Amino acid sequence: MTTTPPIDPFAPATLGPLQLRNRLIKCATFEGMTPDAVVTDELIEFHREHAAGGVAISTVAYCAISPEGRTDRHQIWMRPEAVHGLRRLTDAIHGEGALAAAQLGHAGAVANSVSNGAKALGPTAIPAPMGMSLTKKVTVDEMPALLEKFATAAKIAVDSGFDALEIHCGHNYLISSFLSPLLNHRRDQYGGSLVNRARLAREVLETVRNAVGSDVAVWAKLNMYDGVGKPGPGRGPKPWRGFNVDEACETARLFESDGFLDAIEPTAGSSLLNPMYLFHGDAPRAEFADAFQGVMRTGLKIGGPVFLKAYPYHDAYLLPLAKELRKAVKLPVILLGGITDRESMDLAMREGFDFVAMGRALLREPDLPTRIEADPATQSRCVHCNLCMPTIYSSTRCPIRTGEVPDPLA
Repeated sequence: MTTTPPIDPFAPATLGPLQLRNRLIKCATFEGMTPDAVVTDELIEFHREHAAGGVAISTVAYCAISPEGRTDRHQIWMRPEAVHGLRRLTDAIHGEGALAAAQLGHAGAVANSVSNGAKALGPTAIPAPMGMSLTKKVTVDEMPALLEKFATAAKIAVDSGFDALEIHCGHNYLISSFLSPLLNHRRDQYGGSLVNRARLAREVLETVRNAVGSDVAVWAKLNMYDGVGKPGPGRGPKPWRGFNVDEACETARLFESDGFLDAIEPTAGSSLLNPMYLFHGDAPRAEFADAFQGVMRTGLKIGGPVFLKAYPYHDAYLLPLAKELRKAVKLPVILLGGITDRESMDLAMREGFDFVAMGRALLREPDLPTRIEADPATQSRCVHCNLCMPTIYSSTRCPIRTGEVPDPLA
């Protein structure tokens, strides 16, 4: 009897058309380093350092497809004026032996219409709290123009040197809000049944693939659970819960049957309804409130315990949900959520995942992958305090690493 040897997360791997030096991906974490909506030297150094730290791919977030698709006006949106800086950024990542991915998407109801000077978009009129307004419903007649924005953004990314594209279908951003039975109340071909609610996502993926061809890797970041109701399959009346793991598995199968993706990255939580479900660990409510001014600050101080829930942290915390999606498709799947050491990497490989994505642990120690490869006993110094999260509105960083707060491990 022969047994299959375990996959080494540090061995070279293939993702679509790409050859990777290992199976580690620096996941998308909005960096807050683009005050004029274009690349800065600070952003270049941020990703260069992570590439030098040993990941195979560094993912640049968040690259909006259009001005109104940003969470605020200080984010990159994909246009010709951004290409020079983006090219400098991808060159820096490539210079460290890694590949570059761009996270493309439209923030939908998470967009700040006041900051952007443009109405936020949604499947129907739903609250857009950042702009204290309701979204504008995207009409069927407006869908071709929306798809063209995705195509243009994808082509600009490739022209800027990106090797891969991550299409944001999570966190109740625009595509995710179409998927959600809680947020999508349409009665046309983009609402109602799951096939209809998944229509926009599938059209976007087809549009992006046709725009960039087969030499670029494309994967989707897909919600498994919005953090509303119960996460398990088939529980609770659909109108009163968000997108759930049973529908996520079916959507993943639809994506696979379409043939436009090279991988899927399961995620969870909702920037509108329950953001902490993605992260687990401490909920820094006071720090979040202090990152805003005016009504938003007051609202977060009052509603913080409701909006920013605390979930116990443990390594590979999204694994139970992600295993359901892993079983549903044959496509490569990227495990996100609490990947901090060699043990969690090996666990992901044993459970059939093809790649792992790392976030907060790399903010604490960008060179963690290199050190884990050299010494598998290396432990992350990330304490999951989540104080990095409120820094996305200024300059994303680990406040422990920068000395802004004491290191509890010191």
